[in-house]
Amino acid sequence: MRIQSMTGFARQVFTVGSSSYVWELKSVNGRGLELRFRLPPGFDGLEPSAREAVRSHLSRGSCYLNLQEDGGGAEAGVTINEAALRLVLERAKRLAQEDEVQPARADGLLSLRGVIVQGSNSEGAAEGPVAEAAVAALHEALKALVTTRLEEGERLRAHLTEIIDRIEALVEAAEARLGGMVERLRARIREQVEFISSETQLDEGRLYQEALMVATKADIREEIDRLKAHIAEARTRLAEGGVIGRRLDFLSQEFNREANTLCSKSSDHETTAIGLDLKSAIDQFREQVQNLE
Repeated sequence: MRIQSMTGFARQVFTVGSSSYVWELKSVNGRGLELRFRLPPGFDGLEPSAREAVRSHLSRGSCYLNLQEDGGGAEAGVTINEAALRLVLERAKRLAQEDEVQPARADGLLSLRGVIVQGSNSEGAAEGPVAEAAVAALHEALKALVTTRLEEGERLRAHLTEIIDRIEALVEAAEARLGGMVERLRARIREQVEFISSETQLDEGRLYQEALMVATKADIREEIDRLKAHIAEARTRLAEGGVIGRRLDFLSQEFNREANTLCSKSSDHETTAIGLDLKSAIDQFREQVQNLE
Protein backbone atom coordinates (compact mmCIF):
# COMPACT_ATOMS: atom_id res chain seq x y z
CA MET A 1 0.00 0.00 0.00
CA ARG A 2 1.23 3.49 -0.81
CA ILE A 3 1.92 6.10 1.84
CA GLN A 4 1.03 9.78 1.82
CA SER A 5 2.99 12.83 2.70
CA MET A 6 0.99 15.63 4.29
CA THR A 7 2.49 18.12 1.84
CA GLY A 8 0.72 18.81 -1.44
CA PHE A 9 -0.93 21.35 -3.71
CA ALA A 10 -3.78 21.23 -6.24
CA ARG A 11 -5.76 23.65 -8.40
CA GLN A 12 -9.15 23.03 -10.04
CA VAL A 13 -11.08 25.44 -12.29
CA PHE A 14 -14.82 25.03 -12.90
CA THR A 15 -17.43 27.05 -14.79
CA VAL A 16 -21.07 27.73 -14.04
CA GLY A 17 -22.89 29.76 -16.71
CA SER A 18 -20.74 32.73 -17.62
CA SER A 19 -18.72 32.63 -14.40
CA SER A 20 -15.51 30.68 -13.75
CA TYR A 21 -14.21 29.76 -10.33
CA VAL A 22 -11.03 28.13 -9.05
CA TRP A 23 -10.23 26.00 -6.01
CA GLU A 24 -6.66 26.20 -4.72
CA LEU A 25 -5.72 23.60 -2.10
CA LYS A 26 -2.54 23.39 -0.07
CA SER A 27 -1.72 20.96 2.73
CA VAL A 28 1.21 20.86 5.16
CA ASN A 29 2.12 18.97 8.33
CA GLY A 30 -0.46 18.81 11.11
CA ARG A 31 -1.15 16.75 14.21
CA GLY A 32 -4.69 16.03 13.02
CA LEU A 33 -6.90 17.20 10.18
CA GLU A 34 -7.07 21.00 10.42
CA LEU A 35 -9.09 22.86 7.78
CA ARG A 36 -8.96 26.56 6.96
CA PHE A 37 -11.35 27.91 4.34
CA ARG A 38 -11.24 31.16 2.44
CA LEU A 39 -14.52 31.56 0.58
CA PRO A 40 -15.89 34.52 -1.40
CA PRO A 41 -19.04 36.38 -0.29
CA GLY A 42 -22.12 34.23 -0.69
CA PHE A 43 -20.27 30.93 -0.34
CA ASP A 44 -20.13 30.69 3.47
CA GLY A 45 -22.92 28.13 3.52
CA LEU A 46 -20.78 25.85 1.37
CA GLU A 47 -18.32 25.11 4.17
CA PRO A 48 -20.14 22.13 5.83
CA SER A 49 -20.31 20.25 2.51
CA ALA A 50 -16.71 21.18 1.75
CA ARG A 51 -15.54 19.88 5.14
CA GLU A 52 -17.32 16.59 4.54
CA ALA A 53 -15.66 16.32 1.13
CA VAL A 54 -12.20 16.88 2.59
CA ARG A 55 -12.72 14.27 5.33
CA SER A 56 -13.65 11.70 2.69
CA HIS A 57 -10.19 12.10 1.10
CA LEU A 58 -7.77 13.08 3.90
CA SER A 59 -7.16 12.03 7.49
CA ARG A 60 -4.24 14.27 8.58
CA GLY A 61 -2.65 17.59 7.69
CA SER A 62 -3.22 21.33 7.94
CA CYS A 63 -5.21 22.14 4.80
CA TYR A 64 -5.82 25.57 3.31
CA LEU A 65 -8.74 25.72 0.85
CA ASN A 66 -9.23 28.87 -1.17
CA LEU A 67 -12.18 29.41 -3.54
CA GLN A 68 -12.31 32.50 -5.72
CA GLU A 69 -13.84 33.67 -8.93
CA ASP A 70 -11.41 33.02 -11.75
CA GLY A 71 -10.19 35.95 -13.84
CA GLY A 72 -8.85 38.08 -10.99
CA GLY A 73 -9.65 41.73 -11.59
CA ALA A 74 -11.97 41.32 -14.56
CA GLU A 75 -14.60 44.04 -14.51
CA ALA A 76 -17.44 41.52 -14.77
CA GLY A 77 -16.42 40.15 -11.41
CA VAL A 78 -16.19 43.51 -9.61
CA THR A 79 -18.94 45.95 -8.64
CA ILE A 80 -18.94 49.11 -6.56
CA ASN A 81 -21.46 49.57 -3.80
CA GLU A 82 -22.61 53.08 -4.75
CA ALA A 83 -24.62 53.65 -1.57
CA ALA A 84 -21.71 52.68 0.66
CA LEU A 85 -19.32 54.83 -1.36
CA ARG A 86 -21.57 57.92 -1.11
CA LEU A 87 -21.93 57.47 2.64
CA VAL A 88 -18.17 57.19 3.08
CA LEU A 89 -17.56 60.27 0.88
CA GLU A 90 -20.00 62.40 2.86
CA ARG A 91 -18.42 61.48 6.16
CA ALA A 92 -14.91 61.96 4.78
CA LYS A 93 -15.81 65.50 3.61
CA ARG A 94 -17.37 66.33 6.96
CA LEU A 95 -14.27 65.18 8.82
CA ALA A 96 -12.05 67.16 6.47
CA GLN A 97 -14.06 70.34 7.15
CA GLU A 98 -14.56 69.93 10.89
CA ASP A 99 -11.22 68.46 11.97
CA GLU A 100 -9.05 69.81 9.17
CA VAL A 101 -7.81 66.34 8.26
CA GLN A 102 -6.44 65.47 4.84
CA PRO A 103 -9.11 64.75 2.20
CA ALA A 104 -9.68 61.08 1.55
CA ARG A 105 -7.91 59.58 -1.46
CA ALA A 106 -9.70 57.42 -3.99
CA ASP A 107 -7.51 54.37 -3.40
CA GLY A 108 -8.17 54.59 0.33
CA LEU A 109 -11.93 54.84 -0.17
CA LEU A 110 -12.06 51.93 -2.59
CA SER A 111 -10.09 49.73 -0.21
CA LEU A 112 -12.70 50.08 2.54
CA ARG A 113 -14.65 46.96 3.31
CA GLY A 114 -18.00 46.84 1.49
CA VAL A 115 -17.22 49.53 -1.10
CA ILE A 116 -15.88 47.10 -3.72
CA VAL A 117 -17.71 43.79 -4.04
CA GLN A 118 -15.89 41.03 -5.88
CA GLY A 119 -17.62 38.08 -7.44
CA SER A 120 -20.97 39.74 -8.04
CA ASN A 121 -22.35 36.49 -9.43
CA SER A 122 -21.76 34.66 -6.17
CA GLU A 123 -24.87 35.92 -4.43
CA GLY A 124 -26.76 32.90 -3.08
CA ALA A 125 -24.03 30.60 -4.37
CA ALA A 126 -24.25 28.26 -1.36
CA GLU A 127 -27.34 26.75 -2.95
CA GLY A 128 -28.29 25.46 -6.38
CA PRO A 129 -26.09 24.63 -9.37
CA VAL A 130 -23.15 26.79 -8.30
CA ALA A 131 -22.90 24.98 -4.96
CA GLU A 132 -23.19 21.58 -6.62
CA ALA A 133 -20.50 22.48 -9.16
CA ALA A 134 -18.26 23.85 -6.40
CA VAL A 135 -18.49 20.65 -4.34
CA ALA A 136 -17.93 18.45 -7.42
CA ALA A 137 -14.88 20.54 -8.38
CA LEU A 138 -13.59 20.31 -4.81
CA HIS A 139 -13.69 16.51 -4.99
CA GLU A 140 -11.63 16.66 -8.18
CA ALA A 141 -9.16 19.06 -6.57
CA LEU A 142 -8.88 16.74 -3.55
CA LYS A 143 -8.12 13.78 -5.82
CA ALA A 144 -5.33 15.80 -7.42
CA LEU A 145 -4.09 16.82 -3.96
CA VAL A 146 -4.01 13.19 -2.84
CA THR A 147 -2.02 12.31 -5.98
CA THR A 148 0.67 14.88 -5.14
CA ARG A 149 0.74 13.69 -1.53
CA LEU A 150 1.16 10.08 -2.65
CA GLU A 151 4.01 11.00 -5.00
CA GLU A 152 5.77 12.84 -2.18
CA GLY A 153 5.00 9.90 0.14
CA GLU A 154 6.86 7.48 -2.14
CA ARG A 155 9.89 9.78 -2.13
CA LEU A 156 9.71 9.86 1.65
CA ARG A 157 9.47 6.06 1.83
CA ALA A 158 12.71 5.74 -0.16
CA HIS A 159 14.45 8.34 2.01
CA LEU A 160 13.27 6.76 5.26
CA THR A 161 14.47 3.35 4.06
CA GLU A 162 17.93 4.83 3.48
CA ILE A 163 17.95 6.26 7.00
CA ILE A 164 16.87 2.89 8.46
CA ASP A 165 19.73 1.24 6.55
CA ARG A 166 22.13 3.72 8.15
CA ILE A 167 20.68 3.10 11.62
CA GLU A 168 21.03 -0.65 11.12
CA ALA A 169 24.67 -0.32 10.06
CA LEU A 170 25.44 1.76 13.17
CA VAL A 171 23.71 -0.76 15.45
CA GLU A 172 25.79 -3.55 13.89
CA ALA A 173 28.94 -1.49 14.45
CA ALA A 174 28.00 -1.01 18.11
CA GLU A 175 27.32 -4.74 18.46
CA ALA A 176 30.74 -5.54 17.00
CA ARG A 177 32.32 -3.49 19.81
CA LEU A 178 30.95 -5.96 22.37
CA GLY A 179 33.53 -8.56 21.41
CA GLY A 180 36.61 -8.22 23.60
CA MET A 181 34.95 -5.66 25.88
CA VAL A 182 36.19 -7.38 29.07
CA GLU A 183 39.76 -7.51 27.79
CA ARG A 184 39.68 -3.84 26.81
CA LEU A 185 38.35 -2.88 30.22
CA ARG A 186 40.96 -5.01 32.00
CA ALA A 187 43.71 -3.27 30.02
CA ARG A 188 42.27 0.13 30.90
CA ILE A 189 42.03 -0.68 34.62
CA ARG A 190 45.61 -1.94 34.53
CA GLU A 191 46.77 1.33 32.95
CA GLN A 192 44.87 3.38 35.53
CA VAL A 193 46.33 1.44 38.46
CA GLU A 194 49.85 1.65 37.04
CA PHE A 195 49.39 5.38 36.49
CA ILE A 196 48.60 5.79 40.20
CA SER A 197 51.53 3.64 41.34
CA SER A 198 53.97 1.62 39.29
CA GLU A 199 54.89 -0.35 42.41
CA THR A 200 51.37 -1.69 43.02
CA GLN A 201 51.17 -5.45 42.55
CA LEU A 202 48.15 -6.47 40.49
CA ASP A 203 46.22 -9.63 41.19
CA GLU A 204 45.19 -10.85 37.73
CA GLY A 205 42.15 -12.65 39.09
CA ARG A 206 40.94 -9.53 40.94
CA LEU A 207 41.70 -7.43 37.87
CA TYR A 208 39.58 -9.72 35.71
CA GLN A 209 36.71 -9.60 38.23
CA GLU A 210 36.80 -5.79 38.30
CA ALA A 211 36.80 -5.64 34.52
CA LEU A 212 33.91 -8.10 34.41
CA MET A 213 31.91 -5.98 36.88
CA VAL A 214 32.43 -2.81 34.82
CA ALA A 215 31.57 -4.68 31.62
CA THR A 216 28.32 -5.87 33.14
CA LYS A 217 27.29 -2.29 33.86
CA ALA A 218 28.37 -1.24 30.37
CA ASP A 219 26.60 -4.12 28.61
CA ILE A 220 24.49 -2.70 25.75
CA ARG A 221 23.14 -6.00 24.44
CA GLU A 222 19.58 -5.23 25.60
CA GLU A 223 19.65 -1.83 23.86
CA ILE A 224 20.98 -3.41 20.67
CA ASP A 225 18.30 -6.12 20.73
CA ARG A 226 15.57 -3.51 21.16
CA LEU A 227 17.05 -1.31 18.42
CA LYS A 228 17.04 -4.32 16.08
CA ALA A 229 13.38 -4.96 16.94
CA HIS A 230 12.53 -1.30 16.21
CA ILE A 231 14.38 -1.50 12.88
CA ALA A 232 12.35 -4.56 11.90
CA GLU A 233 9.12 -2.80 12.94
CA ALA A 234 9.99 0.31 10.92
CA ARG A 235 10.73 -1.76 7.82
CA THR A 236 7.44 -3.62 8.21
CA ARG A 237 5.42 -0.41 8.55
CA LEU A 238 7.12 1.19 5.56
CA ALA A 239 6.48 -1.93 3.46
CA GLU A 240 2.81 -2.13 4.49
CA GLY A 241 2.17 1.58 3.89
CA GLY A 242 -1.12 3.27 4.65
CA VAL A 243 -1.57 5.80 7.45
CA ILE A 244 1.64 5.15 9.40
CA GLY A 245 2.87 8.62 10.41
CA ARG A 246 1.84 8.48 14.07
CA ARG A 247 3.14 4.92 14.53
CA LEU A 248 6.54 5.77 13.07
CA ASP A 249 6.70 8.95 15.15
CA PHE A 250 6.19 6.87 18.30
CA LEU A 251 8.79 4.39 17.06
CA SER A 252 11.31 7.19 16.53
CA GLN A 253 10.90 8.11 20.20
CA GLU A 254 11.66 4.51 21.17
CA PHE A 255 14.72 4.57 18.90
CA ASN A 256 15.95 7.70 20.63
CA ARG A 257 15.43 6.26 24.12
CA GLU A 258 17.59 3.24 23.34
CA ALA A 259 20.28 5.37 21.68
CA ASN A 260 20.45 7.61 24.75
CA THR A 261 20.87 4.58 27.04
CA LEU A 262 23.53 3.15 24.73
CA CYS A 263 25.51 6.39 24.94
CA SER A 264 25.19 6.56 28.73
CA LYS A 265 26.45 2.97 29.09
CA SER A 266 29.30 3.35 26.62
CA SER A 267 32.65 2.30 28.02
CA ASP A 268 34.90 3.65 25.23
CA HIS A 269 35.18 6.54 22.82
CA GLU A 270 34.47 4.44 19.73
CA THR A 271 31.14 3.18 21.05
CA THR A 272 30.22 6.71 22.16
CA ALA A 273 30.96 8.03 18.66
CA ILE A 274 28.74 5.32 17.17
CA GLY A 275 25.98 6.24 19.63
CA LEU A 276 26.15 9.92 18.68
CA ASP A 277 25.98 9.08 14.97
CA LEU A 278 23.04 6.84 15.78
CA LYS A 279 21.22 9.69 17.55
CA SER A 280 21.85 11.94 14.55
CA ALA A 281 20.37 9.38 12.14
CA ILE A 282 17.36 8.87 14.43
CA ASP A 283 16.76 12.64 14.53
CA GLN A 284 16.71 12.66 10.72
CA PHE A 285 14.28 9.74 10.74
CA ARG A 286 11.94 11.49 13.16
CA GLU A 287 12.10 14.77 11.21
CA GLN A 288 11.06 13.04 7.99
CA VAL A 289 8.35 11.00 9.71
CA GLN A 290 6.64 14.25 10.72
CA ASN A 291 5.69 14.67 7.04
CA LEU A 292 3.76 11.38 6.81
CA GLU A 293 0.01 11.06 7.08
